[in-house]
Amino acid sequence: MDMEEKEIEYPKFKESMVKTHTILIPNMLPIHMSLFEQVLLQSGYKVEIMRNEGPDVVSEGLKYVHNDTCYPALLVIGQFIDNLNHRDDLDKVVCLITQTGGGCRASNYLHLLRKALIKAGYGYIPVVSLNMSNLEKDSGFKYTPKLIFKLAAALTYGDLIMYLNNKCRTYEKEKGATMALTEKWVKELSNQFANGKGTSYKAQKKNCYAISKSYDNLDLDLSHKKPKVGIVGEIYIKYAALGNNHLEDFLVSQDAEAMVPGLYGFMLYCFWNNIYDTEIYGRWKKKALITKFLLWFMQRREKIMIASMEGTKFTPMKLFKETKEMSEGVISHGTKMGEGWLLTAEMMELQEIGYENIICAQPFGCLPNHICGKGVMKKIKSLHPDANIVAIDYDPSATKVNQENRIKLMLAIAKERIKEDDKAEL
Repeated sequence: MDMEEKEIEYPKFKESMVKTHTILIPNMLPIHMSLFEQVLLQSGYKVEIMRNEGPDVVSEGLKYVHNDTCYPALLVIGQFIDNLNHRDDLDKVVCLITQTGGGCRASNYLHLLRKALIKAGYGYIPVVSLNMSNLEKDSGFKYTPKLIFKLAAALTYGDLIMYLNNKCRTYEKEKGATMALTEKWVKELSNQFANGKGTSYKAQKKNCYAISKSYDNLDLDLSHKKPKVGIVGEIYIKYAALGNNHLEDFLVSQDAEAMVPGLYGFMLYCFWNNIYDTEIYGRWKKKALITKFLLWFMQRREKIMIASMEGTKFTPMKLFKETKEMSEGVISHGTKMGEGWLLTAEMMELQEIGYENIICAQPFGCLPNHICGKGVMKKIKSLHPDANIVAIDYDPSATKVNQENRIKLMLAIAKERIKEDDKAEL
C-alpha cells in the first residue's frame, strides 16, 4: 500500500444519516436475518436485507476481488455491487459488513469492500463495520441496551426456528406446512418486537415453548428412517444459500434430513476464545471478565431454547458448554483462527446426537477449515468408526453438479447403512 492510498479519507456513516439512508445487509441466515431486519427497522434504522442471487453476483465479485481471496468475500462484495448496479437511490445507501477482528481473512472484508466500491465507481458510499472488537469506532451505528436485548432475543428465536424447521421439512405430510409455520412465527415475533414485547427472559421462555409445541404438532411421517446429515464449515458457506448452492434445499430434495448447528455456537465460541486468550496466552484479562458476564447472559437463553424441546418428538442439540468439551483430545482450544476448534467440536457433537453423516462446507483455500475440518477427520473417524464425512469445496470454479454428485455418493452410503440396519433388526 503506497502513501497516497494510506491517506484516503473514506466516507463515514454519521448519526445524521440514520433516518435518511438505507443500510444494505448481506443475507446469510434467512430466518435470523428476517428477525434482525425487523429489530433494526423498529430501532429507527432503515435497512434492507439483500436477497439478490444468480451468476451476476459471482461475476461482479470476480471483477473486484482476487479469486485467491476468500470465496465468501467474493460473494458478499459481488452481492453489494450487483445490488448497487440496479438502484436509483445511490446517494442514500450505506453498506454494512461484519468483522470478527481475528486473524481470519474475514477481518479484511471491510477494506476489500471499500476498495471494490472505489473501483466500481461507488467510492462515495459509506461502509459500516458491525463488530465487537472496537473497530471503526466513529460509526453512526450505535449499540444500545434495548437494541442488544432485541438482537439477542432474535438470535434465540432464529436458532430454535431454524433447527425445528430443518427437523420437520423432510417428514411433513402436507408439503409446505413447515415453511408456512416458520413464516407465521417470524411475523408473530416481529409484531411482538414492534409492540415492545418478546425480549424479556420470561417472554422468551414462553415463546420458545410455544414454538416447540407448534412444530411438535405438525403432521409428520416418521415411519421411515432417512439419512440425517449435519452441515458444518466456514460460517458464511455453512449458512448462506448463496454460498452453498442451497445445500439444505438440495438435501431435502434427496429425502434427507438436514441439521445445521445454530449461530449461538459461533457467538459462544467467540466469547470462550476471549477466556482462552487469558488462560492460554495471558492476554485480555479485563476483557475476560466482561466476557464471563456475556456468557452467563447468553447461556441462560440457550438453556431456554434447549429445554423447550423436552417432551417433544425432537432430539435437542447439546448445551454449548458440553459441545466445546467434545473437541478435547482432538484439537486444542488454542486453535481459534476462523471457526477453529468450533468446527471440530460441532462434528463431534453431531456424531453424539445421531448425525453420523456430515458435510464440511468450506471455501477453497480456507486454511482454518482445511486444518480444523479436513485435518481432524481421520481422528474423528477413529473415535466414531461409523462417521460418514465429506468435505465439499465452494469457489467460483467449482461446479454445482460436481458438488451435488459428491453429496449424492455420501447419501448413497448413508441409505445403504439404513437398509443394513433394517435387515439386522428383522
